[in-house]
Amino acid sequence: MIDFGDDIGTLSSSAQITDRYTLEELTGRQVLAVVNFPPKQIGPFVSECLVTGFVLDTDEVVLAVPDAPVPNGTRLA
Repeated sequence: MIDFGDDIGTLSSSAQITDRYTLEELTGRQVLAVVNFPPKQIGPFVSECLVTGFVLDTDEVVLAVPDAPVPNGTRLA
């Protein structure tokens, strides 16, 4: 679940990032995500946004993140 602020709200994502990150490491962390795609059914889960990152040769994903805190829901320019 990702909080995009009051205008967008909280959306779910099925990002495959558990090889590199634990739930505790992700809680409270800001990420870059795309929110204007239609929801996608992935198995029993509906993903409402796409978390962005860099795919390594090992297929692990390193998150794309802001280097300073920004308000939740700030648009990427």
